[in-house]
Amino acid sequence: MAITQAMCTSFKQALLDGEMDFSSDTVQTFKIALYTSSATIDATTTAYSVTNEVSGTGYTAGGNTLTVVAPTTSGTTAFLDFADTTWSSATITARGALIYKSGGGDPAVAVLDFGADKTSTAGDFTIQFPTADASNAIIRLA
Repeated sequence: MAITQAMCTSFKQALLDGEMDFSSDTVQTFKIALYTSSATIDATTTAYSVTNEVSGTGYTAGGNTLTVVAPTTSGTTAFLDFADTTWSSATITARGALIYKSGGGDPAVAVLDFGADKTSTAGDFTIQFPTADASNAIIRLA
């Protein structure tokens, strides 16, 4: 089992097919789900799954809804970000996460690998996204 950080290949195709809309007036909802070290998620992941998703106090299957920071550009790079998200008073252990579009088969966007298990015990479990710029944003098209 392994979690490998990647932008999902199916997401790249969905972008080209016009199936993903990150604009601020969109009706699409994006979520982030947390996974244990037993999960196998990587660039080939096509959709959200409950298999090896974390469970515990303060965590609900499917994860948190993300707030999209509107897409923008800098030079020749287009990028977007999400606001940081927190599971409050959570007792969970996660090794990685999956960002996905909620609904319509819950298609995968990106896999995050935390590099090691991360744990919260009756405390906040926060995903802090990188700086929203052309070099660091979580989703960048150069």
